[in-house]
Amino acid sequence: MCGIVGFIGNEQAAPILLEGLSRLEYRGYDSAGVAVFDGETGTLAVHKAKGRLQVLSDQLHGGADLNSTVGVGHTRWATHGAPSDVNSHPQVSRSGRIAVVHNGIIENYAELKAFLVAQGVPFTSETDTEVVAQLIEYFYEGDLLAAVSRVLHRIEGAYALGILCADCPEQIIAVRKDGPLILGYSQEGSFIASDVTAILRHTRQVSYMEDGEVAVLTRDGIRCYNRLMQPVEKEIVTVDWEINDAEKGGYEHFMFKEIMEQPDAIRRCISPRIREGEVVFEDFSLSENFIKAMRRIYIVACGSSYHVGMVGKYHLERLTRIPVEVALGSEFRYMDPIVDENTLVIVISQSGETLDTMAALREARRLGGHILSIVNVVGSSIARESDQVLYTWAGPEIAVATTKAYSTQLALLSLLSLWLARQLNTVPEKDYRAMLSAFQELPGKMEEVLSHRDSIQYFAAQYFNHNSIFFIGRNLDYALGLEGSLKLKEISYIHSEAYASGELKHGTISLIEDGTLVVALGTYGTLFAKAMSNVVEVKARGADVLALTTANHREEMSHTADAVMVIPDIHDLLLPSLGVVPLQLFAYYVALMRGCDIDKPRNLAKSVTVE
Repeated sequence: MCGIVGFIGNEQAAPILLEGLSRLEYRGYDSAGVAVFDGETGTLAVHKAKGRLQVLSDQLHGGADLNSTVGVGHTRWATHGAPSDVNSHPQVSRSGRIAVVHNGIIENYAELKAFLVAQGVPFTSETDTEVVAQLIEYFYEGDLLAAVSRVLHRIEGAYALGILCADCPEQIIAVRKDGPLILGYSQEGSFIASDVTAILRHTRQVSYMEDGEVAVLTRDGIRCYNRLMQPVEKEIVTVDWEINDAEKGGYEHFMFKEIMEQPDAIRRCISPRIREGEVVFEDFSLSENFIKAMRRIYIVACGSSYHVGMVGKYHLERLTRIPVEVALGSEFRYMDPIVDENTLVIVISQSGETLDTMAALREARRLGGHILSIVNVVGSSIARESDQVLYTWAGPEIAVATTKAYSTQLALLSLLSLWLARQLNTVPEKDYRAMLSAFQELPGKMEEVLSHRDSIQYFAAQYFNHNSIFFIGRNLDYALGLEGSLKLKEISYIHSEAYASGELKHGTISLIEDGTLVVALGTYGTLFAKAMSNVVEVKARGADVLALTTANHREEMSHTADAVMVIPDIHDLLLPSLGVVPLQLFAYYVALMRGCDIDKPRNLAKSVTVE
């Protein structure tokens, strides 16, 4: 959610901090700040500003004003206290000797704050983070690491912390619990970051901190400790993608770039997994005994990943004949789920750090379920805590509104559905071959859809001034409509809802009146006739209908709908994978015409690491 960068080394810190924070802007934020050690005065220099990072950068002339080689920086997304200079991070202790940057939420901050106030400690902000800074100073008796350790035994919640102390200018302390934090190793010095994109310009050598770990960063290296403050050896991994992958590359927006990257991302995701006419997953195995004994599958996810799961439910049940339930990560723990050793729990997360999904994973594991995760980020928390992992290999996704991460998750879950059906012998050979052939056609057909994006832009120009839009569809098209509606509302701020078409008469149709825009999805050929009847239904009540269908049904749909978006014909299994592309483009062009901040929509964050 928020962004953390820290550096100690042989270079000027502030420009590195600001440049790193600029690469985390996609995560969502409303203020920014840095703290560095001022060697001339022996104090911490703290600078913060509400609004875009550029405001802070301009104040500091890109960091040139701060002559220091150690510091921490932060972009904040407000939780406790409104966006303001005072509530921005870093938060400092009353003496100004300790500064803290923090992602997450300290759940017992009110109790701790009351204790500190009773001891005469004054507070200046409304944040939960200030409690951490004040509590460290309260326990500090010359040994910073010991003080931090005492604080960690008292705070509750989720947090990633970067801690700087004026008395200890040769170190930064980092702490992680349920919030992502990465350690970076370079000849320049040592780094912490909440995302590898922040430090990739400086190093590819990173380690992923585990829950409860504490790291001490110095100019010469990093020491790590577990919950008991015992030394631990960290595995150093090499990031294998280029910094250019996280830049716009000539496109106006990251979202548009990532939409256009989808065919290549799909190729990377599925091509290595289809060999000699079979689906093959390397470094992954579910035993034959487990597969035969499976009685239930849960798919657990949030946001767009949840919509992937909705499509996946149709595929899995159709192909394997095993009951599938799709659960929101935020609800799973509270629904008393029926999970046992014969339950496969598929956890889906782009970042691999989504807190609600992580908590659901842990609950499913406690109940005895077998955890299979589908994630993009190698070494992420969800990946590390799963029994099995399938990586989407989508590459970095910067825009807040997901596109290629959704598409690769969907393709991979569809491929997994086919693989499971093969193991269970529930798919006829002829159908299996037809589906495999469709997977191999998918990237090319996706490129075909993208080549006709001008027509989608034209439709967006016709309809961008609507303030309420409804998506309707049946079966796979209903699941697809959920994602199309979310994309539109995320970046254009238009009220948008998706409904199963059969539910129109159960209340929704009362909202349809002259001029209401309805996006009618009719790609699923089996139910095309019913989709057409729903188009007629809303047209009779004055709706403007923008339809999405396949080339095979274009002419028939055109007789009734006001406008028609078309995708090539493909096997039913992959209709949602193709159908989502025009919906992404439509949302993008509508937001563009409405003048919205497409890559950084208001109030949203890329990685949701708080409840």
